[in-house]
Amino acid sequence: MVHTRESIDEALDHLERADPALAAAIARHGRPDPRKSERGTAALLRTIVGQQVSVAAADSMWRKLTEAYGDPPDLERLVAASDEELRALGQSRQKSGYLRSLAGLVLSGELDLANLPDDDEDAIALLTKVKGIGRWSAEIYLLFAEGRADVFPAGDLAVQIELGRLLGSGERPSEKWLRERAASWSPYRGAAAVLAWHSYNTKVI
Repeated sequence: MVHTRESIDEALDHLERADPALAAAIARHGRPDPRKSERGTAALLRTIVGQQVSVAAADSMWRKLTEAYGDPPDLERLVAASDEELRALGQSRQKSGYLRSLAGLVLSGELDLANLPDDDEDAIALLTKVKGIGRWSAEIYLLFAEGRADVFPAGDLAVQIELGRLLGSGERPSEKWLRERAASWSPYRGAAAVLAWHSYNTKVI
């Protein structure tokens, strides 16, 4: 869990014991704050809307979508929406298909976000059935919306860059190398990613 001060401190305590390099990073950059995001269909819809655009553009597009289809969006209306209707709200043809894919899977019951599999890999496999939701998006959702402590988005560019630096690898490590290196951090690998983002964005004077 990374949702509360107590839970993230527990995870960071484990990382300090498990890896001297991470202990040094915590001592140098301090402890990151807890992180939590919205859970449910709206969170994944917003993830799709926000892909490959600025935060400001994503906020504007989401506002238009909710003004047209409700907040949270009405899934039956959304799955029936045409490309033209969604394009008028700023959505590309590709994103329109992704939004309908998610809405359709939820409406059919194939994707039940309130009852995702307990196994993280099974949950990732189910989430990535949604067009437009790749492994990274699924891992971010599970880590911050579901609070799954051992989900580790090793494919994240900033995580790779910063953990490579903190671990002294000399270059940005591959996702495969990073996942292998992180084995000893389990069952709190998610906190290592949070630490990496925190360190990446911290200016040390």
